[in-house]
Amino acid sequence: MSDIADRSLAFEGVKRIEWADRSMPVLRQIRERFAAERPLDGLRVAACMHITTETAGLIRTLQAGGASVALAASNPLSTQDDTAAALVEEYGAEVFARAGTDREGYYAHIHQALETEPDFVLDDGCDLVNTLHTDRTDLLGTVKAGCEQTTTGVIRLHQMAREGALKFPVVAVNDTDTKHMFDNRYGTGQSTLDGIVRATNTLLAGKTVVVAGFGYCGRGLAERARGLGARVVVTEIDPVKALDATMQGFAVQPMARAAVEGDVFITVTGNRDVVNADHLAVMKDGAILANSGHFDVEIDVRALSDMAVEVHHGIRPQTDEYVLADGRRLVLLAEGRLVNLAAAEGHPAAVMDMSFADQALTCAWLATSHASLSPAVHDVPKEIDTEVARLKLASMSVSIDLLTPDQEDYLHSWRIGS
Repeated sequence: MSDIADRSLAFEGVKRIEWADRSMPVLRQIRERFAAERPLDGLRVAACMHITTETAGLIRTLQAGGASVALAASNPLSTQDDTAAALVEEYGAEVFARAGTDREGYYAHIHQALETEPDFVLDDGCDLVNTLHTDRTDLLGTVKAGCEQTTTGVIRLHQMAREGALKFPVVAVNDTDTKHMFDNRYGTGQSTLDGIVRATNTLLAGKTVVVAGFGYCGRGLAERARGLGARVVVTEIDPVKALDATMQGFAVQPMARAAVEGDVFITVTGNRDVVNADHLAVMKDGAILANSGHFDVEIDVRALSDMAVEVHHGIRPQTDEYVLADGRRLVLLAEGRLVNLAAAEGHPAAVMDMSFADQALTCAWLATSHASLSPAVHDVPKEIDTEVARLKLASMSVSIDLLTPDQEDYLHSWRIGS
């Protein structure tokens, strides 16, 4: 039995799901193919993902392939209650998610999704896989394989694999080019700034925006903030990424120095305490703090709370103001959680079209290939990534060249000299 906030919201949810579907032509094509071929017939899937209109497109595609799906939220602030209602009432999925639920409710929903005894699991941050390996080890024997679609989750999975703790194969969907190159860079880049602007109505032009982390997410953020007229400072721990940022014309500084200069701080590292008490102590009055990494640990919110003499909650939607003893005000967005999903609507559907196409095709591949995979972290087959890119280009009416037979021979021969 599903646990959602309000089933009467289903009609509104369907309208928004159908709107998103218009911008997801690749997933639509895969859904049609799945409906004809039924590659997931009889399989049970448990997913821990953001409950958004775009995710609904993936769930419908898995169902078209023959799977039954139980869905829990991967972040309580990103749950769209109307989408949850539509998935239950109109599309026949089991959903365990309510917007704004507390930590206890969040994990209760994950446990409810796992009660379906899934064959496959789809994760967004590794909380579902972690729960399986800690609290629900009794279900490990039924799980054949899984997918993970976040950088943070993949990091955790690799650590589990190194320690010999991972008990079934998991495919790092996050690491496909059509996912991280587009979802992380273009999706996170746009949606994070969208969330900050919606929450604060601040003008980014002329501001100093500090981007912590220069992976694909950080690159997208830095590019778009610069495009809006901001001076962008990048903080990094990786010399290669720091060099990349420098060569692209961004200022690169340690956070201790950037903390003094920044007007807006955005963390996208996948690590904890990236903005800590020492940094908070030197920030400007009115500095804005936002996180777009998966978990709410990148900004030390506990330290911020301890330093504050007053907290003004909800001065704008998803905007809390912390007043420090010296009168400075620091503005925290979305409680330090994912600002692009809590204060905005997450990635545009056109971007998630590729990410969820990767997920759907990987699930179909796992249905026939899981038995040959070891309990480790695996890459998505290259042909799936290529197929998604090909379908996306076709949907955009973009044509590319094809190799001639002579070119194919040349590329595959070592006997031809200069």
